[in-house]
Parts: sequence; C-alpha cells; structure tokens
Amino acid sequence: MGEESAVAASDWVTVGIDNGGTANNGTVLDADGRFLVDKLAEVPSLVTEGPAKAIPALADSFEAVLSLTGVSRDRVRAVGLDTPGPASATGVLAAGGATNFGHAEWSRFDIRGALEARLGIPVIYNNDGNVATLYAHHLRYSGESAKHGSVSAIIGTGFGAGVITDGRIVTGSTGFGGELGHLPIPMEGLLEPGQPVPSCNCGLTADSESVASLTGIKRNLLPYWLTRYPDHELASVPVDKGAKLVRGLAEKGDEMSLEIFRQQAKAIGRVFSLAAKFTDPDMYFVGGGVIETAPHFRDWFLGVVKDSTDFYAEQAEVAEFALVPDLDMAGARGSAIAAADWVREGGGR
Repeated sequence: MGEESAVAASDWVTVGIDNGGTANNGTVLDADGRFLVDKLAEVPSLVTEGPAKAIPALADSFEAVLSLTGVSRDRVRAVGLDTPGPASATGVLAAGGATNFGHAEWSRFDIRGALEARLGIPVIYNNDGNVATLYAHHLRYSGESAKHGSVSAIIGTGFGAGVITDGRIVTGSTGFGGELGHLPIPMEGLLEPGQPVPSCNCGLTADSESVASLTGIKRNLLPYWLTRYPDHELASVPVDKGAKLVRGLAEKGDEMSLEIFRQQAKAIGRVFSLAAKFTDPDMYFVGGGVIETAPHFRDWFLGVVKDSTDFYAEQAEVAEFALVPDLDMAGARGSAIAAADWVREGGGR
C-alpha cells in the first residue's frame, strides 16, 4: 500500500498555458521535469472578444493539450498561466489593459481566478516575460537553477523582460517587479546630437521601450533617422509599414537600418548595466524578433548589447550572454515550470 501511494504521489504533471493575442499555446510537464509536447499546441485565444469568450478558450487549450498527450485530468496538480502585462502578482489585469486586452471588460479582471474557477485546479500566474526567462534559466542551469540568476530582454511590439534570482522569478509586492521595459535609462551617448528624447506610449520619456521595441522604431527612431537619410527607400512608405521593414533591411546591411538597431542594442545594454548593479545575474538573455534573423545579424546585435553593458571587472569575467531558446514555446514551458515549482514547495497541501 505504501509503495503504491509513493508511485501515485510522483505521477503528477503540470500544464502550462501561454496566452497570446491570437493563440494560446499549451504544454505538459511531468514530475521528472520532462516536457511531453515537442511542438506548438495552439488554439485561438479570442482575447479581443473579451473574457466571456477568452476564458473558455483558455480551458479549451488545457483540454486540447491533455488530449494531445493522453494525460488524464486527475494527474494535473496545477496549471501555469502567463499573459502579457501589466497585471498584478495574482493575475488581475491592470486598469489600463494592454495591447491584447483592449476590450473594456478586461480592466481589473482577475484572469487567474477566472481560469481557476473554470478548471477547478490551482492556477499559478506570471507575466510572459518572466516565464520565458524562467524557461531559459532552467534550460541553462537545470538542477543548479537555484544557485544562479538571470535577466532577459525580449524585444517585440514592446519590451518584455524577466528577472530570476536564486532560481525564482522576481515579481515584487504588486507584480510589477522585473518590468524593465519602462525603466528609465541614460540617453547620453545613445542618442545622436540633436536627436529628440524618445517618448513611450506609457507616458514616460527615455525608458527602454521607447527605443528597444517595434513601437519605439515607429514612434521615435525611424522618423528621426529618415531626417538623416531623406532619400532612403522607407521615406515614401507609411511609418507603420516602414517600421516593420527595418529589420529585414538591417539584416541585408542597410546603413540607416543598422543605426536604428545599434541604438536598440545599446538601450538593452543600458538596461543590463542597471540589472548588473541590482541583482548581479550570471546570465543575460536576449529574445524577440531580433533573434529570428540570419546568424550574422543576431550575432552582431548580441555583440553590441554585450559591448554596451557596463560591468565591474569581476562581473565581466563571469557574465554570459545568450539568446532566449525556443521562444515560441518558452512561455508555456516556463509557466509549467513555475507551476511545478509551486507544487514542489508544498502548494495546495
């Protein structure tokens, strides 16, 4: 009887669900730390239609990934959920919402609690930048995760980020810990003489997202650099479209586009310089669209980030820089890891 109980006690899994603007991606993690899904397992997220449609869609993602793996529902001890921020540490979306949560009913909505009530299983919430960092951290350090720290910058429409200390996600008292996208950074030496101080959609000026993001390119960098290159091919293209073309041109060696990405890389370096003084991490990860490019370009970009990060001599000897791996699956996998950590720490008992 005791032996059977011991086997049953170790036969649990967690499910991770990464909530995105168009799709939810799910995965399953067993008690031995093995992912049972090796590909994207997506269903439509329906977030633009509000909670009434999106919460059932999250539940559909849960059921779909269990069906895919053949795992029975009674083995699931916890579900990890991540969404883009801003949100509280307990998964209550901010009053202002986010790009994905523009529907009025999302304001101050408890997305974690709603999914937990729907499933009847504990749900552990984190933002998407945090869990992507957690996944990268665990992949790098495995069983030694608790002995190390990491920080990440994930560049997309906005500036996502995550901070891991002693193997644990830093969330802070309200859930806004590690929100490095809206961290004010020094602009001296980053901006060109006469270049306007960049502004962010959040209302701040000179924060990291105002430079290192697609929004920053559209709002600040491309309009300025076109004044320096008035005959550039993007001068005749609407700025929204032009901003999305900059990366491809930079990859091909376009001079103006490389200057834009050089400023983005320097901005990330400024963020990492500040992180080095606060948490002194071992690992500095970069992710997002900039790594979905040809190796020569992403290596150049990561090199500029590294050269733009200020360390004490002792830090420079040990700091490592790397790309966030498996970014399309990192959110779901990091969420499953966070849920498994909660279980192992006695959650639900």
